[in-house]
Amino acid sequence: MTVSRDNSKMVYEGIKAAGIRYLSAMPETWLVYLLQLAENDPEMTLVEVAKEEEAIGIAAGAYFAGTPNALLMQNHGFLASINGIVSLALLYRIPLLMLIAHRGHIGEPYPWHTQGGILTEPVLRGLGLPFDYVRDPHKAPKQIREAQTFALSSLSPVALLLTRELMED
Repeated sequence: MTVSRDNSKMVYEGIKAAGIRYLSAMPETWLVYLLQLAENDPEMTLVEVAKEEEAIGIAAGAYFAGTPNALLMQNHGFLASINGIVSLALLYRIPLLMLIAHRGHIGEPYPWHTQGGILTEPVLRGLGLPFDYVRDPHKAPKQIREAQTFALSSLSPVALLLTRELMED
């Protein structure tokens, strides 16, 4: 598996085009180039977390400070952050844009990713969280901008699932 540097760059450009200048993230293989771009960009603040649930609190604080932000995580990280999403973001109507590396779906070669991939979509639906798939790098900037707009207008977490078609060469 090779992560697509070019597609990662298009996703990152979409993040910036949406006005986002603050990211919280847990390092993950598919996110490696996004994290490098953020780390090397003087216009971007990147906060790397030890646990994904911490990212929910950091994003909430950024929102209350008036700073447009997004979270980068893998689907197992999303599942690990459910308590923060439910007890903070949903309870207090905090918009969160979650860009989730959607590992573990059809074509996944690594067994440790499969259960998270199988459960991500049903959990998003169970929580009533809007989500969409990002498959085409050329459509990614528009999808990111629209998801950020929807998170802000609905005062709710919104997820974009970064698929294998997008993230791998």
